[in-house]
Amino acid sequence: MANTHARARRLGLAIAASIAATTLLGATARADAFRAITPTMTDRTVVLDGHHLTIGEVVDVARDGARVSLSPQARQRSADAYGLLLEAAREGVPVEGFNRGAGAGRQIRWFAGDPTAPDTQKRIAARELALFQRGAFVGAGPPIADEAVVRAMLVVRANTMTAEAASPALLQQLIDLLNDRITPVVRSRGTVGEDDRRQFMNVAATMVGVGEAYYRGERMSAAEALRRAGLHPLAPFGADDRVLEGTNAYFTGLAALMTYDARDALSWADLTDAIDLDGMNADVAPLALPARQSRPFQWANWDAARVLDMLRGSYLFTLDGQRTAPDPDSLRASNSRQGAAWQAWTQLRDDLLIAMNSSDLDTTVRVGTSPGDSWELETPQLRRYYVVGGPLSHGEHGYVLPSANADPYPLANDVEAFTIALANLDEAVAQRILRFTSTRFTVIPPMPDVPGRADSYGLARASDDVVADLVQDAEAQIDPVPPAGYGLGKGVHDLQAQTRLKVARARRAVDDTVELLAQDLLTGTYWLDLRKLQNAHRGFGPAPTAVWTAFRRVVPFKPDAAITLSRPVAAVAAQFIRTHSIDRFYGAAAGKTR
Repeated sequence: MANTHARARRLGLAIAASIAATTLLGATARADAFRAITPTMTDRTVVLDGHHLTIGEVVDVARDGARVSLSPQARQRSADAYGLLLEAAREGVPVEGFNRGAGAGRQIRWFAGDPTAPDTQKRIAARELALFQRGAFVGAGPPIADEAVVRAMLVVRANTMTAEAASPALLQQLIDLLNDRITPVVRSRGTVGEDDRRQFMNVAATMVGVGEAYYRGERMSAAEALRRAGLHPLAPFGADDRVLEGTNAYFTGLAALMTYDARDALSWADLTDAIDLDGMNADVAPLALPARQSRPFQWANWDAARVLDMLRGSYLFTLDGQRTAPDPDSLRASNSRQGAAWQAWTQLRDDLLIAMNSSDLDTTVRVGTSPGDSWELETPQLRRYYVVGGPLSHGEHGYVLPSANADPYPLANDVEAFTIALANLDEAVAQRILRFTSTRFTVIPPMPDVPGRADSYGLARASDDVVADLVQDAEAQIDPVPPAGYGLGKGVHDLQAQTRLKVARARRAVDDTVELLAQDLLTGTYWLDLRKLQNAHRGFGPAPTAVWTAFRRVVPFKPDAAITLSRPVAAVAAQFIRTHSIDRFYGAAAGKTR
């Protein structure tokens, strides 16, 4: 999934993501706190076809500045949908938000007949321009401070829009914003999660040169940003305001970045579990095949086999008179918690890929669909949405239907479910860290801290207070967001999902997990040193040994070296996790997103 280069570029990104999560929850952000990306992949182009966008590709575009292009098929599909939309109006098919009003006004006829007739065309163009311009004045809360977040929502929207009736100019302008690094100033608040309309209204304003945007990290007027990039302001037409703004791509983009980082956190949880087992001189019998076969939960057993494989060759598989039983549940059952988190993550990933590669607009345009394709399409009610086809659609027929695709479930549930699974994993990690303070389990005591002496070994160990702080903060994120609805839009919009809050909590839980795993890494590697001092012939298995060796280069075991660090060891350990893929230490990494 992530090669060495891709991990190195994320040195500060995951730390910034934690700050971004706080911003999403409504904390005040200074206008000059914008975190611009460092474009390291401008020589790479991600081709959008509307069907195969991956989470890794979203990250490449959002964080590393990869360029985007449209496949010929996607461009044609979008153009055909746009033509069918125009033809639907010409044939008198009611289309909410185009020739009919939107929401509570959907029964109001806004125009009739050919939308390309001169007077009607002029009227539509004026309306669309006004709707785009007003986007500079909507939204609430501080601007999104992380350029990668805005770019993530833009690339997701560009991909999903290929299935919708965007004007060719609108879709191209969205591509151009990404490729020229024009990043609209987008307000973080104002969405209720049934679509992220307010955020994309801010994007709309930038497209027509109104409001403010960042051009390659520098804030300026949107008009100036377009001018510097050599772009003309968009002249929207058709139902472009509705097509651009009726989406959950803000939530989906945030979820993509979070899910990408979560995969690395879960991988490190497996690896620090293996290190802890070595450090505790634990009994590996609970991981053995017969024990797993007697309770065949797929993901828990997959994780047990993975951790066991990481330990292959460890001294734990030899008889040792210093080994006691039983080990604490937090060590014996960590694979259950980790496996359950992997299971939740996999469900989240799979549904996220669906969301990123399908339309979430409440108007569905299906070119080529015929009444005979499904029994309900033959009925009088559904036939009223059938477009026979004519000059504006170049003879293509199909349906233009109202839908409920803006509802973000089941993905919204997946985000909360993963947050809960992660908090349960974190509790196991925290408890196994704390068990290292008890000689009942370790048998040997840790080296004592000697007050006033420079050779105290406490610097390279976890802090109980920090562990408690982190796990309690992660657990605070698992209370579900209430599903209460408010009858907005005169009662039409009576469901809300508050996906902004849900993904912000998940983001914070992931960041807490990384920090907690840093404490676990400090603890486990410290005890590897003690076990080696206890018996110099002990081996820990290739993966734990590789991590231990690499980590000791940045956090030495000896205190006289450790005190020369310029930052707290916890920060150094967290940075080590964020910038090192476990693929470097263990070649059988799973759960790939690329």
